[in-house]
Amino acid sequence: MNSMSFLISTLFDLYIMVVILRIWLQAARADFYNPFSQFIVKATQPVVGPLRRVIPSIGSLDLATLLFAYVLCVVKFAALVMLASQGAVAFSLDYLYLGFLALVKAAGGLLFWVLLLRAILSWVSQGRSPIEYVFHQLTEPMLAPIRRIIPAMGGFDFSVLVLFIVLQFANFLMGDIIGPIWFRL
Repeated sequence: MNSMSFLISTLFDLYIMVVILRIWLQAARADFYNPFSQFIVKATQPVVGPLRRVIPSIGSLDLATLLFAYVLCVVKFAALVMLASQGAVAFSLDYLYLGFLALVKAAGGLLFWVLLLRAILSWVSQGRSPIEYVFHQLTEPMLAPIRRIIPAMGGFDFSVLVLFIVLQFANFLMGDIIGPIWFRL
């Protein structure tokens, strides 16, 4: 049972991250002709395309894609509970709450991974990777204000490290506010 829970959770989490990336790409107005951006759009278009015809966007926030990510989080919990109980389970309002919390945590986790990959790629690719270019477009609005406060010292940019510390603090703060369920999402 643990193996199936792991598989279901991992597949849902990966696709939720792809959907959140689409929201983030649109909000940051990243280059949609980049191969990485094209992958994200093509992976989400079959569901998001029809939803966008029905649910309008508010400014740069794509509500249809956000709703899709939220529904995926809720369905993930319903599938995991159904698997654990080995049968049909009645829908609970707790799934809506857990889905929202999972969406917030997934967005923070995605930010962490994008920052980590951007830092690693900066050591390896020297700015020639299309993925690094998109990651730069996504994270620069968050890193630039930190750089204004803490400039590069000795050729080292500490803005990513500062944002990692802020993310970790926010993660522990959410755990203190919400309780142990936060760390199990």
